[in-house]
Amino acid sequence: PYYVGINQNLFLEAYLHSSDSNLVLFVDTCVASPDANDFTTVTYDLIRNGCVKDSTYANYYSPYSHMARFKFSAFQFVRNYPSVYLKCEFVVCRLHDYSSRCYQGCITRSKREASS
Repeated sequence: PYYVGINQNLFLEAYLHSSDSNLVLFVDTCVASPDANDFTTVTYDLIRNGCVKDSTYANYYSPYSHMARFKFSAFQFVRNYPSVYLKCEFVVCRLHDYSSRCYQGCITRSKREASS
């Protein structure tokens, strides 16, 4: 466990271990939960589908394409859950493939109109 105070900035870094230097790492989704085994019942989205959901979340510059850096402010779930667990999903793409998911940023699904 990593112990922090409420509202303390947490800085995270994800690193892709690969001999291929032409890869880029993209933070797609990070979800917090008070239960390490349940990321569906009680959750809080920091970022989803590349769209920032938490106002304290920020991406940071990385000198390496295979490294993703970001931060958010520590928080606690209501009802005094003692812990917060984080589950993040990353996407790996070819460097400079601007049609890939890594270069699309925030993806919002368009709603379909219901037919009569």
